[in-house]
Amino acid sequence: MTIAQELEALGLPGLPEPLPRPVIDNHTHADETMRVSKLGAELSLRAAAAAGVNRIVQVGCDVASSRYAVELAERDPRVVAAVALHPNDAARRFLAGGESALEAALAVIEPLVASPVVRAVGETGIDYYRTRDASAREAQEISFRRHIGWAKAAGKTLVIHDRDAHDEILRVLDDEGAPERFVMHCFSGDADFAERCLERGAWLSFPGVTTYPSAPNLREAALVTPLDRLLVETDAPYLTPKPVRGRPNAPYLLPHTVRFLAELLEVDLAEFCDQITANTFAAFGGKWGDDD
Repeated sequence: MTIAQELEALGLPGLPEPLPRPVIDNHTHADETMRVSKLGAELSLRAAAAAGVNRIVQVGCDVASSRYAVELAERDPRVVAAVALHPNDAARRFLAGGESALEAALAVIEPLVASPVVRAVGETGIDYYRTRDASAREAQEISFRRHIGWAKAAGKTLVIHDRDAHDEILRVLDDEGAPERFVMHCFSGDADFAERCLERGAWLSFPGVTTYPSAPNLREAALVTPLDRLLVETDAPYLTPKPVRGRPNAPYLLPHTVRFLAELLEVDLAEFCDQITANTFAAFGGKWGDDD
């Protein structure tokens, strides 16, 4: 059975036209993709490679998914891991069991940071969209500050989740001092916020939402982002780009967003692919996997 046939059997979108040069999906959740769409990690990686996406960053959001990220990266050289408590998970743990429950989860995540397959600490940050309780928001900030400290101590990249909390994210970063490398995952601001992040040394990662007609702010932000500070991600299984919006996302669908951005930025597609790859290696501390 071909890759296309395997995807069709799962009811998933077909393979897009392969990119002319390989790129990296710097933020994906293979475990959650399997839960949502039954697309296993092995087929996901084969499909991605067929579409021109030859490496991924597997991102943890809680204890279980962070452990999974490490295990997947240990099994497959195309994968590196990011480990963390998502801000909403930090809030849930705090609300369910107080400070001790939050500290217990952080105590499990911290030693994972030292693994050689872990390139990043994240996704961590602040989310005011889903978390409204004031004490839970305080717990998010405590967790975010802890993650910043781990990233700085280990010399690893910080991956930031920011939803409806732009000013708070920058306040905490300025207070703690940003790590040498940090990525604004699933960038959700406008051109002004992009410039504020770039001034602090961020890489900005653009998701499939950038292709939606309802997201002119993201396109404006992309237009002010220097080409050497721009990343592209799926955040699979979420945020599926046009023209397959509404279906489960996966790394093999990243070419839709890459092509859209190359056209928006009026850059040669092959050169843009090479730039994304170089940027991702720079943002995550160097190359991984087999050389092309």
